[in-house]
Amino acid sequence: MTLIVRDFTPADTDAWVRVRRAALPFMVTTPESVAFERATAHPDKKMRMLVAEEDGELIGTAFAGIAYDSTEPGQAFVTPQIHPGHRTRGAGSLLLRAAEEHLRAEGATAVYAWVVDTPESRAFAEHRGYRPTRPMHFQRLDLANGRLPPRQPLPAGVELHTAADFRDDPRPVFEADAETTVDEPSDISTDFTDYEDWISHTWNHPLLDHGLSTVVVADGRVAAFTAAQTDGLTRYWSGMTGTVRAHRGRGFAKLAKNDSLHLARSAGYTDAYTSNDADNLPMLAVNRWFGYEICASEVRHVRTFG
Repeated sequence: MTLIVRDFTPADTDAWVRVRRAALPFMVTTPESVAFERATAHPDKKMRMLVAEEDGELIGTAFAGIAYDSTEPGQAFVTPQIHPGHRTRGAGSLLLRAAEEHLRAEGATAVYAWVVDTPESRAFAEHRGYRPTRPMHFQRLDLANGRLPPRQPLPAGVELHTAADFRDDPRPVFEADAETTVDEPSDISTDFTDYEDWISHTWNHPLLDHGLSTVVVADGRVAAFTAAQTDGLTRYWSGMTGTVRAHRGRGFAKLAKNDSLHLARSAGYTDAYTSNDADNLPMLAVNRWFGYEICASEVRHVRTFG
């Protein structure tokens, strides 16, 4: 058996997607999204994409980079994944070592990684110096056979739009995204002020379905939204659902998510996925109300470099 780790090339795209879908079946990954993320990566991200090959077959992948938009310098991330049929052969260790060497060279002082919440995966991470910080739950909703709550009459002064309605001026959506994102539980604080960067990497991301992303407008201003990502086939992912502070507690997150899910089912999507920090009890309750069920969990881990 010959096992090597090398840099990703465009010819690896389809195999990269195959491995990612096998390792994380609840995520949305497409060849277009892989190409986009590689081509548009911010230079300060110092992103590196690595692959592991076993006898010429691509069996593992890894993203590594600097959290350039963090308010604390030196924060970094790595996301190694191995195809389930090729684990425990050393590919994960080689990928992680190569990624850490790259991040050290770029000035990283702390590296964060999501680890699937299984005894084997957690032991792998902790054996390599990573300590757990907080858990996160993936959830699935059967859109094809499940029952969605009916659409309710809108309160006075409230309108439902889609992100497509803001194509000429997305800034109101950006401002709502910025305000809600900084309130999300996170290990890495974010300076969410760069509008042009958000346009490049969020608004223009090929997975974002503007027509299925619902925006709640109250009294003429964006009050809540849900960002829908899709694979163009059957899979729908709630990338982010948030309500601005002034309008929380009015049910707008449910309103946005329900409308988006109805739109997605009408468009032919059959499987809806989302994820929430285990401490984000309000959104976990919202998702249970819709009928989402936990299908997997991950635990955030961190390793600090001396």
